[in-house]
Amino acid sequence: MTSSTFSAPIENRYFEDYKAGSVHEFGELTVTQDEIIAFAKEFDPQLFHTDPEAAKETIYGGLIASGWHTSGMMMRLYSDHYLSKNASLGSPGVDALRWLKPVRAGDRLSIRVTISETRRSTSKPDRGLVHSFIEVLNQDRQVVMSMKAVNFLLCRQNL
Repeated sequence: MTSSTFSAPIENRYFEDYKAGSVHEFGELTVTQDEIIAFAKEFDPQLFHTDPEAAKETIYGGLIASGWHTSGMMMRLYSDHYLSKNASLGSPGVDALRWLKPVRAGDRLSIRVTISETRRSTSKPDRGLVHSFIEVLNQDRQVVMSMKAVNFLLCRQNL
């Protein structure tokens, strides 16, 4: 799924192209059992992420992806489709990160990004701040993760 109203392609997108109130949808990534287990063994070795048989006996009733793995998949989609390839300057952080539903092998994830606020920097007028609300959706359009992000982006036009 790709639904976007950006006025410029990602390779030529600047602060001015991110409009408050606009909503953009991108995806999809399919989650595999092997990826869930490999990520968890390395970074979040809890049984419900690493052992399909033991996971059946947990409150989740089966293997689920680590929330951090889900966050990484979100970042892949966000970076591939939303963040400017030429003007992104990074982020000071995120707020309100929530894992709302388990992500399982076979799930197909996409993202919906709502731009909540844009503001040109007064101290560094060559850049602006874009505040976004990101939702990760599964194939049933259920929100499985959400968070608020802030990104710094170069401006196309200097004041």
